[in-house]
Amino acid sequence: MNAQLIEIRRQPEKRSFHLAWSDGHVAELAYDTARGYCPCAGCQGHGSGKIVFHPPARSVEPETIEAVGNYAVHIVWSDQHATGIYRFDFLRELATS
Repeated sequence: MNAQLIEIRRQPEKRSFHLAWSDGHVAELAYDTARGYCPCAGCQGHGSGKIVFHPPARSVEPETIEAVGNYAVHIVWSDQHATGIYRFDFLRELATS
């Protein structure tokens, strides 16, 4: 069973998220990194399967964060981009301990 994300908290002073999983793993993820690796088809295209970093045109901040079932979160960014669904396992790959 994959660990569930149990906390995602904004850290505006660090411009990052604080992330915690059900198995005790804790990490941080910079806003611009998360936005740059947006997994949506508009950012990544259709079919290659490999997620590529696309730096945001300007620094971004999360405006809203919502749960998507028990497997992901949806983030609306300050640049109005809102189509990415970030799976818990993907966030864990991106985040640094």
